[in-house]
Amino acid sequence: MAIHCPECGFINAKGANYCQKCGAYLSRPEGADEPTTMTYTVDESGEMHQIDIDEVVEQAGAALVIRSGGGRTGESFTLEEEKVSIGRTPEAAVFLDDVTVSRNHALVVRRRDGLYIDDLGSLNGTYVNRRRIESHALEDGDEIQIGKYKLSYLEKEKG
Repeated sequence: MAIHCPECGFINAKGANYCQKCGAYLSRPEGADEPTTMTYTVDESGEMHQIDIDEVVEQAGAALVIRSGGGRTGESFTLEEEKVSIGRTPEAAVFLDDVTVSRNHALVVRRRDGLYIDDLGSLNGTYVNRRRIESHALEDGDEIQIGKYKLSYLEKEKG
């Protein structure tokens, strides 16, 4: 029996765990164990290092984690700087290699009242929680979509 993707509607083969078209997790029958994804960072040499995302968020204050897209699920990026660039240029702090991502697509900016994501006039837009934005104050758990990539914004609990 084929499995329909809850995100994009694509019909996937029986037994598939992730959508062949968009990479979304395909839910399992009741009682099945929840999947876990290794969270990691990539150093300058391209080597992957497994990390505990809760510890990273606690230390850095905030992070972005790729949920799907480009075979990089679980890759994380700390948001410690005043400005963090997102785009298709290899110089971007969050490099997203996809033709639907602009070279200089978006910017995470620290302002007095928190972190914001600003779209930099990209052709295909930046989406937060499935709504196209120009600028958005980020909140823990926000889903950011840029091109084929879906990222989760995680921040340290306040208080």
